[in-house]
Amino acid sequence: MKNNIKISVIMGVYNPASQERLFRSVQSVIDQSFAEWELLLYDDGSQAPFTSLIQAAAALDPRILLLHGQQNRGLAHALNVCIRSASGSYIARMDDDDVSKPDRFQKQLDFLETHSQYQWVGSLAELVDSHGVWGIESVPETPQGRDFLWNSPYIHPSVLFRAGVLLGHGGYDPSSSVVQCEDYELFMRLHSRGNQGYNLQEPLLQYWEDRESYRKRTYRRRIREMKVRYHGFQDLGILRPGTFFYVMKPLLVGAVPASAHHSIKHWRKKKPQQMPK
Repeated sequence: MKNNIKISVIMGVYNPASQERLFRSVQSVIDQSFAEWELLLYDDGSQAPFTSLIQAAAALDPRILLLHGQQNRGLAHALNVCIRSASGSYIARMDDDDVSKPDRFQKQLDFLETHSQYQWVGSLAELVDSHGVWGIESVPETPQGRDFLWNSPYIHPSVLFRAGVLLGHGGYDPSSSVVQCEDYELFMRLHSRGNQGYNLQEPLLQYWEDRESYRKRTYRRRIREMKVRYHGFQDLGILRPGTFFYVMKPLLVGAVPASAHHSIKHWRKKKPQQMPK
């Protein structure tokens, strides 16, 4: 079976918040129209009550390989272990609470195999919470350096990479200085070294985002993100007096209560058919 693997899906899991969301996420991989995949599910030192849940998710399909960490070392470490263990020539990202549309892998694979100038491809995403789909997250089609100023112009769990670009540039930075900013740092580093990605302009992923998502964005995380922005903007050649506001953005946004931030984003990202006429 290993010889037939084209896409390796990498997912780091630590004390999953919801059994239902974890199983839905894994099932969305199983339900892909493209069948030549493996799912590397890394248990990042979860506590005892959660390990059996992760094992049950791994048992859903023989193409799922369960990897274990003895202690919690963070998402970047988990993903790097998965990358080193991957058999596929392409690597897809997934989180344990997001859902891929059934044709996601096929569409992204078809794109990369016909567009050699791009090293990875992402997509738009439907934003979901316990009430269902509430909005659309849009990203630019061909991101450039300045597109990193406001936020990362890629939706991390929507991306399919060429394995070589991750292996050739050291994968994710596992240092504590970029915790919870791993994807932002990675994409800025890859861009600064001359690599280019693309975003298909259709939602191929459902991305879980509710009020709790904002409460997890602590003061320490915002300080780390400021530092990641500073160094990333510097490497991209976009750090100048006029862009320093964007370096400070995490702290400025952090002054807004999580509930208000969530409500504002709900209004900005709501589905087009919900917009007032």
